[in-house]
Amino acid sequence: MLELKQKWPEERAARYRDAGYWRGETMSGFLEQRAAEIPDHIAVVGGPERWTYADLARKAQQYAATFLALGLAPGDRVIVQLPNIPEFLSVVFGLFRAGLIPVFTLPAHRLTEIVHFAEKSEACAYVITATHDGFNYRGLAAEVQAYSPRLRHLIVVDDVRQAAEGAIELANLPVNANPADVAFLQISGGSTGLSKLIPRTHDDYIYSFRASAEICGLDETSAYMAALPVAHNFPMSSPGVFGALYAGSRVVMCPSPAAEVAFALIEQERVTITGLVPPLALLWMQAATTTQWDISSLKVLQVGGAKFIPEAAARVKAALGCALQQVFGMAEGLVNYTRLDDPDDIVINTQGRPISPDDEVLIVDDLGNPTKDGEPGMLLTRGPYTINAYHNDDAANARSFTDDGYYRTGDIVSRSADGYLTVCGRTGDHINRSGEKISAEEIEDHLLAHASVFDAAVVSIPDPYLGERSCAFVIPMGEKPKGAALKAFVRSRGLADFKVPDQIVFVEAFETTAVGKTSRKFLRQMLREQFLKTAEL
Repeated sequence: MLELKQKWPEERAARYRDAGYWRGETMSGFLEQRAAEIPDHIAVVGGPERWTYADLARKAQQYAATFLALGLAPGDRVIVQLPNIPEFLSVVFGLFRAGLIPVFTLPAHRLTEIVHFAEKSEACAYVITATHDGFNYRGLAAEVQAYSPRLRHLIVVDDVRQAAEGAIELANLPVNANPADVAFLQISGGSTGLSKLIPRTHDDYIYSFRASAEICGLDETSAYMAALPVAHNFPMSSPGVFGALYAGSRVVMCPSPAAEVAFALIEQERVTITGLVPPLALLWMQAATTTQWDISSLKVLQVGGAKFIPEAAARVKAALGCALQQVFGMAEGLVNYTRLDDPDDIVINTQGRPISPDDEVLIVDDLGNPTKDGEPGMLLTRGPYTINAYHNDDAANARSFTDDGYYRTGDIVSRSADGYLTVCGRTGDHINRSGEKISAEEIEDHLLAHASVFDAAVVSIPDPYLGERSCAFVIPMGEKPKGAALKAFVRSRGLADFKVPDQIVFVEAFETTAVGKTSRKFLRQMLREQFLKTAEL
C-alpha cells in the first residue's frame, strides 16, 4: 500500500508544538481520558440509545477487538458509510483504538464514489448499516466489492453489534499511535472531478476541534446536536461531535435535519448548539413561527457550508431566539468563525476569522499580488491544521499547493482590516448546492456518456432555497432525449442524488465546441450569464 503521510516542514512543526497547538494527543487517547474523568456523564444520545462516556469507550474497545479478530491489522484502511447513529462514534473510535484508518464517506454516496474512494485509499474493509432512509446499503456494498476485490471485509453494524458486545478479550491489545501519524482520510469537496482524499493527523485535527470547542464555549453542560450528515467536516469538527466529546459535552445524533424532527430533539435533550447549511437555516426560521416544540435551550445556531446572505443572517436571532455564528472552512484545514461576542454587523456580514494566530492567510489577485483590505482575491492558506498534500494524487497536489506550502482553496474572499473574511465566490467550475460541493466537470463527463448527447456544460444558477442549483446545457446528438431520461441516466451511473442536474436546457450549439477554442470555464460563465439574462426578461 501507498504510505499515508502528512508532513509539515520541521521549522513549522516545531513552532506548532512550542505554541501548544500540537500536544501529542491521539483520537483514541482523548476519549479514554474523558471516560476516566467523567465516566457517568452522558456522551451520546441517538434513537433509544443513551451512552455514558464509559459506555462509549467500552463499545469502542469492543469494536476494536471485533475488527482485529476479523484479521484487520493496524494501518489498514476502512471505508465508513454510516448515518447519524450512535454507532458512528463507537465504530470510528473502535477503528482508532485498533490502529485502523477510517475513510469517511457520506450516506448519499453511491457506487461511483465508493469505488473511487476504495481504489484511491486501497481500503480492505467497508462498514455500513443494512438500510437507511429506504436505501439498501447491502446491495450497494455487493456492487462495490465486485469492482473492488481488495475490499475483502464487509462489516454491517446491524450484524456485528451483538458480536462486538462480547468481544472483549482482544480489546486491551496495546496500540501505540504516533500523534504525528495520519488518523483518518476525509474527502474533499470535489471541485474538480471526484473527491480527493485528505490525510489528517491526530495532532492537527485534535487541535482544530479543541480550539473550535473553546471558541464555541463548549463545556460539560453543553449539548451539541449533529443535524447534518456527521461525516462532513463541519458537523465532525467545527466544533462538531469530536469537539463536543473533547469538551465533555453531550452529543445528540439527529436522524434528519428536518425542523419537525430536530425541534423535538432540541426540546427533549435541551440542545444548546447545532450547525446547518443556509437552506436549512431558512426552513428552520420559517418553521419556528408555528412550532409547538420548546427550542428555547438553543443558544447558538452555526451556519456554514455555503455563504449565508446578510438579509437572512439578520433574521436568525428574532426567528429562533438564539445567537448566530457563521462558519467558513474546508476539510483541507482552515476554519473561520464569527465569535460569540462579536458585534451584530460582523456576525451578519462576514464569515468569521481564523481559529489560530498561526493560520497564515494570503489573498491575491490573478497575478499573485496581495490585494488591499476589502478587495476580493483568491484565498491561499497554510497553518497548524491545513494539509500540505492530498493522498495518492500528484496532479491535484501540483495544482492545489504552492512551492512554499500554501493551499490554494479555490475561494474568492475579501478581508477586513481586523482579519474577518467575506466569501465572494469560487475560482473553479464548482457548484455549491446546499453545502454539497459538485464538480461541473464530473457531471459533464457522465452526461457525455449518453448516446444522445453531443456536448454538455454544467453551470451553477442562483437558487433562493439551495443557494445554487445545477443546470446542464445539452447539445443533443440525433433525436433529442427527454430531460427526465437524462437525469435518470446520470442517477443510474451510481452518483449521489445531489449531483443529478436540477435542470436541463437543450441548445442547438455552443458558440464553439471545438476543443481548445474556448476554455470550459469561459463557456460555463457565458452560458450562465445568458441564462440569467433571459430569466430577467
